[in-house]
Amino acid sequence: MPNTTVKDLIDQFNQIKQKLENEVEQKRTQFNYQFNKNKVSFESSLRLAHKKLKTGPLRYLFGANPLYIITAPVIYAMIVPLLLLDLFASLYQYSCFPIYKIKKIKRSDYIVVDRHKLGYLNIFEKFNCVYCGYANGLLSYVSELASLTEQHWCPIKHASKVNNPHDRYWGFIDYGDADGYVCQLDARKNKPQT
Repeated sequence: MPNTTVKDLIDQFNQIKQKLENEVEQKRTQFNYQFNKNKVSFESSLRLAHKKLKTGPLRYLFGANPLYIITAPVIYAMIVPLLLLDLFASLYQYSCFPIYKIKKIKRSDYIVVDRHKLGYLNIFEKFNCVYCGYANGLLSYVSELASLTEQHWCPIKHASKVNNPHDRYWGFIDYGDADGYVCQLDARKNKPQT
């Protein structure tokens, strides 16, 4: 269990994340869109304004940096390892998590693909948004699976500084705390992880 100072900092961090979510909610009002059951809708005047701002596909292509066009196949080729990662990560979760008593997570909570519905994006921008939404969402999903696995098998902080650790990391046992590790090992393995 994290000490009181660490627990207080984690609570403050969660409050800040909630404030960020509240900010996003306020932007929904500012940009006048509704979000119901995974469907976004703008009022008709805004949809028309968005359409007027759209850059045509040919203008977009001819105005693009030639190096962007040349490197695009390298970016899009990454879809193959991403799809394989998605397949194997999901297979791992569904086959191993029940054995480890780790609560399964919903893939759809991490992979969100909705920006392609914006009226001010052209076909290329929409495709890029689908790709990025999938890729980044998938990596968040896999990171969450890995953090749950780490929490179950090896919940020890590193001796070295870690850039951008997952949220569970701060509750891990301190590096070098052998007594804490041994005392908590059985307790952690016998209760469901969240």
